[in-house]
Amino acid sequence: MSVQIIKCQLTDLQTLRDISIETFHDTFKDQNSPDNMKAYLEKAYNTKQLEMELSNCLSEFYFILCNGELAGYLKVNSNEAQSEEMGDMTLEIERIYIRKNFQRKGLGQVLINKAIDLAKQHNKAKIWLGVWEKNENAIAFYNILGFVETGSHSFYMGDDEQTDLILTKTL
Repeated sequence: MSVQIIKCQLTDLQTLRDISIETFHDTFKDQNSPDNMKAYLEKAYNTKQLEMELSNCLSEFYFILCNGELAGYLKVNSNEAQSEEMGDMTLEIERIYIRKNFQRKGLGQVLINKAIDLAKQHNKAKIWLGVWEKNENAIAFYNILGFVETGSHSFYMGDDEQTDLILTKTL
């Protein structure tokens, strides 16, 4: 299996939008109403929003390819781009998604390792992420990798207020 990580550029906007919608929808459609999914996808993954995120120098997106096929992506934020005030010594993993047919191949671990490498390059002491409290598989995955629960915050799926656990890993 050949794995490649490529930094996203503004020219990748449509591809990023497509995989973002696909992976988010596949991950959460069964636990959320169609109306709330539609509202969230239109807000979070519209072209203007993603263009703004891609243009932010404190955020970085990466595609992961498996045998030349787009398999998933990663988004990290530092400093003021983080979705919570966590300080200058942390790096946020805001999004990490693998397409369904590429799951269970170790690609999530590869993207976590990429985030750890980026954090170290930027002299960060910790990485953190928010994960939906009902996403038990993801929580178990992050716990195996050494992430520990350090808090929580609200996440809005349309008009439904949900709780994301904040998981942190010291580097």
